Amino acid sequence: MSMTERQRTFLEQFWELHREVKAPLHYSVVAEKLKVSNISAYDMLRLLKKQGMVASQYLLPKKQRGPGRSTIVFYPTQRGKALFSRPQPEEGERGEWEDLKEKILQGLRKRKDEYDQMLDELLSRIPQRKSPMLHSTEMIAAIVLQVCQLGEEARERLFKEARKLMLAGESGLNALAGLSLGLTLVEGDDTGFTDKLFSYVGRYQEDLSRLSVESKEALSDFFLEVVKTVEGEKV
Repeated sequence: MSMTERQRTFLEQFWELHREVKAPLHYSVVAEKLKVSNISAYDMLRLLKKQGMVASQYLLPKKQRGPGRSTIVFYPTQRGKALFSRPQPEEGERGEWEDLKEKILQGLRKRKDEYDQMLDELLSRIPQRKSPMLHSTEMIAAIVLQVCQLGEEARERLFKEARKLMLAGESGLNALAGLSLGLTLVEGDDTGFTDKLFSYVGRYQEDLSRLSVESKEALSDFFLEVVKTVEGEKV
């Protein structure tokens, strides 16, 4: 289940509050700090719990022995923390990404008749990429080159739909992975290629979840540049 922007914002605020107090929190405390009603805070925490972002436990009042009324408290899971605790990309990586982006675009312009070879080169290089941003960039280029293997009509239709997907932000980038796998299963007979792409797509989706909003916007823009380049438009 994907998170809405409201859920993600609430989770980030809850995570910051938990870091501040260093202890599980009752929903009434969360409600007071985030200036929402007790019911809204409780309902949101229960929803985030279903998504695996938050966990809960019951506590007995201090100095009480035996049966008694327990209190429910919430705390972020490791999965929830991972959304916000990652380090931001350093300037050096940003420069490396700009260089990689330009290298890919230049290759697409100069090697119009060698897209099959470019795709093979990308697929052999992708597993060596440690950076989520660089790995995602080459995956996007590989997916576009894969679409280029189709007939002209199918290619134009898919690129048109993919452009619309980019308006959805992260969900659009995730949808590219499904597009790639669908094309491989329908069009391809190479089992080795299919297995390889399946293994890459899993990491691609994981990497997207670790990137900042700004990085994902940059990847969406990069996808559009790549499509324009392979279609011969001026970028």
